[in-house]
Amino acid sequence: MPEALTDQFNEATVREKPIVEERRRRGRGTRSNVSGRFESEVREVFDDGWESAADLPPFKTAVHADSARSIISRNDSPDISFDQSINPYRGCEHGCTYCYARPSHCYLGHSAGLDFETQLYAKPEAGGLLEAELAKPGYKPSTIALGANTDPYQPIERRLGITRQILEVLEEARHPVGIVTKSATVVRDIDILSRMAKEGLVKVALSVTTLDRKLARSMEPRASTPAKRLEALGALSEAGIPTAVMVAPIIPALNDHEIEKILEAARDVGVEEAGYVMLRLPLEIKELFREWLATDFPDRANRVIGHIKTMHGGKDYSPQFGLRQRGRGPYAEQVAMRFKLALKRLGLNQRRERLRTDLFQRPTPKGAQMTLI
Repeated sequence: MPEALTDQFNEATVREKPIVEERRRRGRGTRSNVSGRFESEVREVFDDGWESAADLPPFKTAVHADSARSIISRNDSPDISFDQSINPYRGCEHGCTYCYARPSHCYLGHSAGLDFETQLYAKPEAGGLLEAELAKPGYKPSTIALGANTDPYQPIERRLGITRQILEVLEEARHPVGIVTKSATVVRDIDILSRMAKEGLVKVALSVTTLDRKLARSMEPRASTPAKRLEALGALSEAGIPTAVMVAPIIPALNDHEIEKILEAARDVGVEEAGYVMLRLPLEIKELFREWLATDFPDRANRVIGHIKTMHGGKDYSPQFGLRQRGRGPYAEQVAMRFKLALKRLGLNQRRERLRTDLFQRPTPKGAQMTLI
């Protein structure tokens, strides 16, 4: 590999970085909590010689109310399959080290590191906001992606139930929805999802990054185990709900050897569709991911980053549509071919479930005047 495309992980450099003590971040994904890029001051914890840093408490999850005025986000990106989405939460307790949504937390004045997985924002009025938006005369239905930025079934959903509120509104309005999650908690809503599936209104995708439980615990510490995700896919498929598996992200020299095994395991539980996304390292993620590699996989760090750079012209990331999720070059082409051959051998993606929009019934918000007909 060309020397210019490798990244030397010097142990002394890693020690100089603001790595948070393991005791304080146990059970979390990232290793640091440097101030966000929009802050005028950069703050980090360090020991001033009095050993007071040892007295700092572990990071705990805090949930704040997000007083959103609207709930549907829209995009015109040509390389994704939906143009509108809903995120019931901001931040995600799953703590995936590679999560592309981390930089968005900086807009809230937080760090993309440990803050992203501990300082969470919930939208308690999501159901009512959605109903009001769907009721607008000019609204035209198209599939809503649930969980496009952060996971709609992360741990706090078990207590708050905001995602279920959203599904109840969508079911009542007979509105199509696509769900992406890493959590087996999605099976809680099989009652709603199975009814919607009978009308062609829902598809559920679970991301299975690895079948190695130890690797999953390291890079996705609070997400469901790989076995639980496959079990959830099986339960959803058995209930007649269209399912898909996302091998995402594919990380060179770390989980890329598992592509075929993951697809086969998903096929065996009834999954009929599959997709993949290569690892993306925009903004703060490039440093956060390097810190994680340096602490958990120092023997493979240079190789991982080297392969990533070959897919992006010597850079960590290419933001261009079409390239940002797949990359280019020999390695990217090899992965694409392997995926294509595995799909053909396993009989996946033989047909694509297209969700219906013609059944949509505009809701009447509570307190509004009902129509005469």
